[in-house]
Amino acid sequence: MKINKVCILGGGTLGTRVALQSALSGYQVTVYDISPKALENSKKSMIKIVEQLARNSGLEADSGLNAISGITFTNDPNVAVKDADLINESVLEEFDVKKEVWKHFGTIAPEKTIFTTNTSYLLPSMFAEISGRPAKFSSLHFHDVFYSKVVDIMPHPGTDPSLIQVLMDFGRSLEQVPVLVKKENPGYIFNSMLMAFIGAAGKLLTGEVASIEDIDRSWMVNFHMQKGPFGILDAIGLDTAWHVTSNLPDKASQAFAALLKTYIDSGKLGEKTGEGFYTYPHPAYKAPGFLN
Repeated sequence: MKINKVCILGGGTLGTRVALQSALSGYQVTVYDISPKALENSKKSMIKIVEQLARNSGLEADSGLNAISGITFTNDPNVAVKDADLINESVLEEFDVKKEVWKHFGTIAPEKTIFTTNTSYLLPSMFAEISGRPAKFSSLHFHDVFYSKVVDIMPHPGTDPSLIQVLMDFGRSLEQVPVLVKKENPGYIFNSMLMAFIGAAGKLLTGEVASIEDIDRSWMVNFHMQKGPFGILDAIGLDTAWHVTSNLPDKASQAFAALLKTYIDSGKLGEKTGEGFYTYPHPAYKAPGFLN
């Protein structure tokens, strides 16, 4: 199970970052998205990330740009999976969308291809049989990739045990810290802890206990953090947070989901749209006087 060629399904925020790190790590990379505009934006985002890394981490800009030039961006599924050793799927966090993706790519991918999903809260067992090769199916869930360098490996009961070490080694080759989730758990490890924290902040807000700004101030000052829960939500994406909270049965989660939906309906998804709980690129929580 040697990995040389990596196919990324979905040219959004996380798919873009996984693809770039894979290319920087020496892999042949293809990025697939149904939308040509998304592919164009993915490449532009990669260039910006390389520029940031060149300023802050010592990466040579020319080396990063050369890595990007070697990536294939395509909206042709057959081109995307040609000779792929591993697929990592990062499409919309909706069951029906992912189901159709795996149903299709499971029929056209080479027999050797390992299937992995980057889903945040859905489970690999939901798609393993649909893909047609459950033994080669697992979650491989990345976080930020360049700042939060953790990758969750979460097999389902039918995953070939030998695949786990392959994915652990692959994660390390991308300069990530692999953690093994021994049994399926929505939210893996970190997200399970994060959503408990976010849920508490949402309950304080919807219960009119405190404002967005004061909830964030309390967290930032007490834990010496640069962001509070609502700044973090903007980074995650309010649409992603809504997909999670809207599926939780308790009244507090449903109330917070309803609030998030009002932002989403107004096109305010967080950092990626320029506005969420805060306005970007200069959110109030970064202003000098915010913590006075």
